[in-house]
Amino acid sequence: MTLVSASVRAIELPRRRPNRMRVPLTSLADTMFQLLIFFMLASNLTPYSNLLLQGGPSDVGTPGGAGGNDPGTSAATPPGTILWTVEADGLLVGGQRFALDDIADLAATLPEGAQVVLVLRDQARVRDVATVLERLTGSGISAVRIAASGT
Repeated sequence: MTLVSASVRAIELPRRRPNRMRVPLTSLADTMFQLLIFFMLASNLTPYSNLLLQGGPSDVGTPGGAGGNDPGTSAATPPGTILWTVEADGLLVGGQRFALDDIADLAATLPEGAQVVLVLRDQARVRDVATVLERLTGSGISAVRIAASGT
């Protein structure tokens, strides 16, 4: 009998201690770092060309300017000042609509020393204003003011 009990003891394995679950923090830190970089880059890639512009009221003779909201009480446009209304993908000059590609031709017709005032409509985007300013500068027009339309 003693022989059997000795062999049983030799086969017995030591009991394992229960393992504690260890959460590796390295992968969590890597994930947080990747998310941080993603959101930093994503915030810098906002398409600014599609943002709408907002500004204060114009003061150069457009409705909603310094003269009030009534078009009949608006201030007179100073001499030598040309009003161009910037809309979505185009200009309104003297009641006529022009494409942004026509800016060089329009700038060539301006008198020497003319000051262009860009009146921004609600639909005007940063991309449109930047295009107008770039093409005016390329045409030699440096006196440009920007005003927001009240409408």
